[in-house]
Amino acid sequence: MKKIKNLIANYPFLKFLANRYVLVLIPFIIWMLFFDNYSYLEHRVLDKEIEGIEDNIQYYKSEIKKDSVNIKYLKNDDRVEKYAREKYYMKRENEDIYIIEFEDEKKAATEKTNSNN
Repeated sequence: MKKIKNLIANYPFLKFLANRYVLVLIPFIIWMLFFDNYSYLEHRVLDKEIEGIEDNIQYYKSEIKKDSVNIKYLKNDDRVEKYAREKYYMKRENEDIYIIEFEDEKKAATEKTNSNN
């Protein structure tokens, strides 16, 4: 007991740590920060997931806006035909289609496919 009193006399902050409330509070805080189901570490993981999901929501909202603009654009039959010809290389009967690809476009397309893999 004398040794403890000497330590407390030499180091005044130990008097604060020797308080019974502090002795209970420190393990409680450690438990809540690291070991509990609702710990700080678990909250960090969940917050990162929430941020990722919110980013996905924003992305899909912007895609929905783009698609709705395209749908409004394609309400006209002439525009649907033009879109089908340009995008899917469709043609009318007795019609020939010639696709002209330039070297620059070819290189850009191959680089894009290589970077996706």
